[in-house]
Amino acid sequence: MSHLYAIAIGSNRRHGRHGRPPQVVAAAIARLDEEFGLFDASPVILSKAVGPAGREFANAAALIESRLDPAEMLEQLKAIEREFGRRPGKRWGPRVLDLDILLWSGGEFDSRRLTIPHKQLEKRAFVLEPLAAVAPGWRSGGLSVRHLSERLSRKRPADRVKASRTSSSRSAGRGAARPART
Repeated sequence: MSHLYAIAIGSNRRHGRHGRPPQVVAAAIARLDEEFGLFDASPVILSKAVGPAGREFANAAALIESRLDPAEMLEQLKAIEREFGRRPGKRWGPRVLDLDILLWSGGEFDSRRLTIPHKQLEKRAFVLEPLAAVAPGWRSGGLSVRHLSERLSRKRPADRVKASRTSSSRSAGRGAARPART
């Protein structure tokens, strides 16, 4: 039986062959297409790093089709990360390539090494924005990806007060994901 998987793709380190992070993400999308068959891919966006990674990230989401079960898919994605030069290291640190299973067409999945939906999915605008571009109707926690993305991008009252105190040209891009230049 064939399944669709929603995969988050991220990079914040240069790669010797592929170049800057946006090009690494584009190369990873091409590699996913070779390995599995690409159903769809979002545009690449740039976003601020979460945690101590420090550098800006390039992010995208892809929908891929495969007969693999989630545990096998995780192993394949980790192998692709290693192909791109990812090595075990500090959690939240800089990385050439990060591939995460966000959702799959089989619903929920839970094992010692993998939880689907991804545990942090609903809290990460840099993941939800690209995912909403390719799978807006997919659901997590009873809500559509589009709804979750819009909820995170909505300004909270404290954000509106801060924005009104600064010029709109300075605050327009703060904290927001933006399209990457490739």
